[in-house]
Amino acid sequence: MEKVAVEAMGRLSVDEFKQAEKSSLIVMLDNVRSMHNVGSVFRTADCFAVESLYLCGITACPPHREIEKTALGATRSVEWKYIDSAVTALLKFKELGYQIYAVEQTKQSVNLQKFKPSVTEKYVLIFGNEVNGVSDDVLKIADGSLEIPQFGTKHSFNISISVGIVLWDFFTKLN
Repeated sequence: MEKVAVEAMGRLSVDEFKQAEKSSLIVMLDNVRSMHNVGSVFRTADCFAVESLYLCGITACPPHREIEKTALGATRSVEWKYIDSAVTALLKFKELGYQIYAVEQTKQSVNLQKFKPSVTEKYVLIFGNEVNGVSDDVLKIADGSLEIPQFGTKHSFNISISVGIVLWDFFTKLN
């Protein structure tokens, strides 16, 4: 077995990526405290060609070496914006017709395996703080919540893992 050289993978340049068609998914980070998690989300958002990434509340923003350590340059390719209030941003997205889903364990959560996204809809997927999850104010605005099935003793995944799982699930179901 031989690895494929990076040059042979046919990846887009940053400029080509910015011009390329994106998915109809927006990822929002609600008070994510770890800059390594933020960087990992940038990298995953690049891999799945998300429309944009919204950083809210205490979530750190580029440029910062701790974000770049895991983003590996994705802060230059992924469109992103900082908004102090996730609630304010979500109300605007609702007006624009986006479906808003928190990735959170709630009494009304839908198991991610059972959720069927529609190719005709636009989505905002919200991921919350590493300890407290998605804020209650944001949950009040969300159209629903999605829960990733888990089978061990822990009650949650690391946020960067959750983003990867959920984006992969949406990507496979929408494509």
